[in-house]
Amino acid sequence: MIVAAAPRPLSECRSASVVYGVGRSKVTALTAVDFALAPDQSVALQGRSGSGKTTLLHLLGGLLVPTSGEVLWKGAPLSSLDAAARGQARAGGIAIVFQGANLLPGFSALENVAFAAWIAARAGREGRQEPLDLLGLVGLGHKAAALPAELSGGEAQRVAIARALAQSPELLLCDEPTGHLDSDTAERVLDLVAALRERLGFALVVATHDDSVAARCERRVELDDGRVAAPVAA
Repeated sequence: MIVAAAPRPLSECRSASVVYGVGRSKVTALTAVDFALAPDQSVALQGRSGSGKTTLLHLLGGLLVPTSGEVLWKGAPLSSLDAAARGQARAGGIAIVFQGANLLPGFSALENVAFAAWIAARAGREGRQEPLDLLGLVGLGHKAAALPAELSGGEAQRVAIARALAQSPELLLCDEPTGHLDSDTAERVLDLVAALRERLGFALVVATHDDSVAARCERRVELDDGRVAAPVAA
């Protein structure tokens, strides 16, 4: 009997630790964390504030490098690359939606999305859809010319999602994507992400303290004081 091999993890941390500061100001954010994400899987990172959720998310996105251990992207070392090479790797398949939309304030909604598409194209990653079509997907085609200051919180977050999708990501990382939104707007944003994921097939990692957000994911990972406390079945 032939047993099919398990798919190679899309993203992976191996005994990854992160320490900030030196001497008496030293703070350990993560301790020997092992984490693996299968292609097309959705995972919620849960835990109290300061538990290490955002630090782990930033490791997976190549925004941070571990103090010890390693991070892999599609089986290749990510954390050993320099900052420019990690940025190139992100542009080639990893997109991040931050807690705040973090849009470029002097760019219109359309220009924010188009700029992300341009960066991805420079990394050799062709967009699946035109920037204006992506704004249409998130219901904001009519706001293409609006500046970030002219958008509501929910609209800005939807533009941030469209901007992330302009990179044609294989992995979408979301850091408390509904943290600044009211409950109704948050539900609409989560419904949108779920629909886009079903349509486009990207893997998803969400850092959240909200059980209703985590319940939408296939797997949960609990962090406690920088350690993986226990995997929790969704």
